[in-house]
Amino acid sequence: MQAPSLPKLSTIDIKLESHVALITLNRPDKSNAMNDAMWEELRTAFEWVDRTPQARVVVLGGNGQNFCGGIDLAMAMSLQGKIKDDCVGRQNEKIHELVLHLQSCLNSLERCRKPIIAAVQGACVGAGLDLISAADLRYCCENAYFSVKEIDLGIVADMGSLQRLPHLIGDGRTREMAFTGRNVPGDEAERMGLVSRCYPNMDTLLMGVMEIADGIASKSPLTMRGIKQVINYSRDHSVADGLQYVAAWNAGMLISKDLETAAICTLMKEPPVFRD
Repeated sequence: MQAPSLPKLSTIDIKLESHVALITLNRPDKSNAMNDAMWEELRTAFEWVDRTPQARVVVLGGNGQNFCGGIDLAMAMSLQGKIKDDCVGRQNEKIHELVLHLQSCLNSLERCRKPIIAAVQGACVGAGLDLISAADLRYCCENAYFSVKEIDLGIVADMGSLQRLPHLIGDGRTREMAFTGRNVPGDEAERMGLVSRCYPNMDTLLMGVMEIADGIASKSPLTMRGIKQVINYSRDHSVADGLQYVAAWNAGMLISKDLETAAICTLMKEPPVFRD
C-alpha cells in the first residue's frame, strides 16, 4: 500500500513509524503553549490518523522540557478582539461559539478511532491537562506535574478536564484539583490513576511508551477501533445501553478476516499479522 502523505503543520511534528503515529507538540521555546494554529492543527493531525489505515496507534508527546504549558497567553489576550460586538447578546454568542470550537479541536482525540497514548514530561497544565484527559492512555516521568490551572486565572475550566477527570481519578480528586489549582507531581498522578505509570526519566518514559505502542499496533486494528468506540460510548451511557451497543458492534464486525487470522495463528502458535 502506498505510504500516506503527512500533513504539513507548523506547530506539531508528525511522523509514522511501523504503524505508530508520533504526534509531537513543537513549540518548545513556549513550553508548547497552545496558540491558534496548534488548536487547529491538533484536529488536522488526529483526523489524519483516523483516516490513515497504516496509523494504528498514536503516541502524543511534547518537544522540550515541558509537555504543554496550557493555552498561549497571546492567544488568550487576543480573544477579546475576536468577540467584540456592540450587541451584548451577539458578543456572548461569539464566546459560546468559540468555546465549542476549541472543545471540538480537543474532542478530535476521542473522535479518532485509534488508541492514543500521551507521554508527559514537565508541565502539563490547563489546556495541556484537557488534552491528555481526552487520550486513551497516559504515562509520565517523575519530573511531570499536572494542574487544573484555570482557577488561578478566574476561569471555570471548559475544555474537558471537569468532564473527563472524574472518570479517571474520581469526583473528589477532581474537585480538589479544580478548587486548589495545585500541582500534582508524577508519582502522585500514578497513585491517583491519572497516569498508568510514572517512569524515572524521559528516556525510560519514551522507551516504555514505544514498547506499549508497538504491542498495541500488533493487535487487530478492527478490534482496537471497536474497543475504543465501545468504551467511550459506555462511559456516557447506562450499562444496559453499553451492552446493546457492543452487541450491535459485534453483530456487524465480529466475523472478520482478523478473527480468522487470530484463530489460525493461535492454533499454530505463531504471531498474527493483520491487514491495516
